[in-house]
Amino acid sequence: MKSNESFLRTFALFLLSAGALAHAATVTGTVTNKTTGKPDSGDPVVLVAPMSGMSEVAHTTTDARGHYSLSLPGSSPYLIRVTHQGAGYFIPAPEGGAPGDIPVYDVAASVQGVFIEADVIEVEADNGQLKANERYFVHNTSSPPLTQWSSKSFRIVLPEDAVLNDVSAQRPGGLPTSIKMDPDGPKGHYSFNFPIQPDQGDKDTLFQVSYDLPYNSGKYTFNSVVTIPADNLAVLLPKSMTFAAGSGASFRSVQEDPGIQTFILKNAIPGQAIGFTISGTGSMPREAQNAPANSQGSSGGQDAGTPGNTPGGGIGNPINTPDPLSKYKWWILGALALMLTAASAFVLRKPVNAAPAAVPQASRAAAAPAQRSSTPAYQPPATPAAKGAALLSALKEELFSLESEKISGTVSAKEYAEVKAALEVVLKRALKKSS
Repeated sequence: MKSNESFLRTFALFLLSAGALAHAATVTGTVTNKTTGKPDSGDPVVLVAPMSGMSEVAHTTTDARGHYSLSLPGSSPYLIRVTHQGAGYFIPAPEGGAPGDIPVYDVAASVQGVFIEADVIEVEADNGQLKANERYFVHNTSSPPLTQWSSKSFRIVLPEDAVLNDVSAQRPGGLPTSIKMDPDGPKGHYSFNFPIQPDQGDKDTLFQVSYDLPYNSGKYTFNSVVTIPADNLAVLLPKSMTFAAGSGASFRSVQEDPGIQTFILKNAIPGQAIGFTISGTGSMPREAQNAPANSQGSSGGQDAGTPGNTPGGGIGNPINTPDPLSKYKWWILGALALMLTAASAFVLRKPVNAAPAAVPQASRAAAAPAQRSSTPAYQPPATPAAKGAALLSALKEELFSLESEKISGTVSAKEYAEVKAALEVVLKRALKKSS
């Protein structure tokens, strides 16, 4: 009898040990300095637990060959952060033995090759208030590649009487993260303490600001200013509103959507005010924004492909002109269907009792711009395991975004607790599907 009890105890301990070993995993990878093209040695590598307030659960340092190794203490989602010259570079901790390779770049306060491809101002007006949503698509084509980062990495100028609502930024290939802007000089001048990393293929850095303006007279005059060279300044408004360019402002109309007016000025000069006046009332057509969301999602980071035969529908070039802004059109209008990861993040953040009308605003916040290549459109994972893995990846991104918002103070304690609880529930399901 004692022999049997001893055997059972030993067998139980074996099972517990085997279970622990099954869940334990090691992540290895190489950190490469893309500025020098050499292995990145001597930089700290940290395993971060988003589910525990971005706590650091493991530390190491890259060796002379740029290699590192970290042990994952469990099956929860983790992030890996490498800090190089003060700038942090993140990746989700890979699974299934996949390598955790991470690129880093040297940092400079000012980098040649940083410019705005499009400063897009979308406006609508109702009930004596003008709402504006402004997006800056910023490229970093530096060679050798460098990250532009300082306390004033990117400066913008807004109307002096603007009342700020939401501010976010997005690294190349990442998801939007709520951040703060700092006042920078005269009223309406702000700066971002956010790294402008080198482009990742066709993916650039996005800054987005939404704000309200007084509109009691039913008319408002903008004097927009860019702080670095901008290829395009675009203004979008409903058909029911009126646009009038200011003196010397060479806007041209681009007709692409029957319910929206688009006016574009090319080659905006830094520091030079660009005047235009908005009048009338109207809202952007929500039905146009909602329609593609019911179709299969295309990748927020992939090209939409040919219009009409790919997920999300795509958009063609303006008539008789290959205008570069067309690549962003459906992103601006919320008409690109979200890829699985962005859609998952949005569903988790959306309140249960949210009205359907809130979908366009959420999709505008979560969607990524249409890309500038002929990369095939994203195809959703075919198997349940693949879908679970994709959702798990999305959850990791969203957890990092949530913790970033908590640290920056842009999310209330109540919302943080509610969202994190919802993430934990869905996380358990994702882990089951990916196992």
